[in-house]
Amino acid sequence: MNYYKTVWISDIHLGSVNCRASELLDFLKHNDAEKIYLVGDIIDGWRLKNKWYWPQEHNDVIQKLLRKARNGTNVIYIPGNHDEVARQFTGLAFGEIPIKTDDIHVTVSGQRLWVTHGDQMDALMFHAKWFSKIGDFLYEMVTLASRIIHKIRQAAGYKHWSLATYLKGKAKNAIKYVERFERLMAEETQKKGYSGVVCGHIHQPAKKILGGIQYYNDGDWVDSNSALVETLSGEIELVYWKIL
Repeated sequence: MNYYKTVWISDIHLGSVNCRASELLDFLKHNDAEKIYLVGDIIDGWRLKNKWYWPQEHNDVIQKLLRKARNGTNVIYIPGNHDEVARQFTGLAFGEIPIKTDDIHVTVSGQRLWVTHGDQMDALMFHAKWFSKIGDFLYEMVTLASRIIHKIRQAAGYKHWSLATYLKGKAKNAIKYVERFERLMAEETQKKGYSGVVCGHIHQPAKKILGGIQYYNDGDWVDSNSALVETLSGEIELVYWKIL
């Protein structure tokens, strides 16, 4: 069992066929922390609204998190755009898990990190939400294709390869979107006077310094299977998880 000061996870997308719930359950089984942040898009309300999909593993993830909270872990839920319906319950709690719009995390070294999902930086979400949903649908199709390719490669004995990650790394518009998002997040963090930011939303794990601001993105559990962790000594690292 690995034990951390803090763990950040986001973009799980429970309710979507592309959610990697088994990998996340394995991660939660082998990792624990004083504090766990759920940084948005934990449940995919957009998918569930169109078609109900809720296998036992998805329910097990919720129960595992609730159990950790009951056992003393400080679990904090910050909704994203896919589970935005939960934002109306800000200030309340789901079991032992408080729901917040965002939060300020103070690291072991004293840095103040702004924790937020990040969709407020995506102008598409506010000015043309329908267009954003089309983009989300296309991403869902690419991710589905990626899963099929992975299963074929796995059966042939090849290591994991992600079509979605490959395309994000090659498509100029995708690269520009990610760079713009990261820059806007860093600029807003600087305006607020914080040392850094931890976010999700774009399914792009990252740890970098932008304009003097420490930018962290904890990734997702659709394609990257990643989490951000703070060790007991204060080091902040990205962890990529796979079932051994």
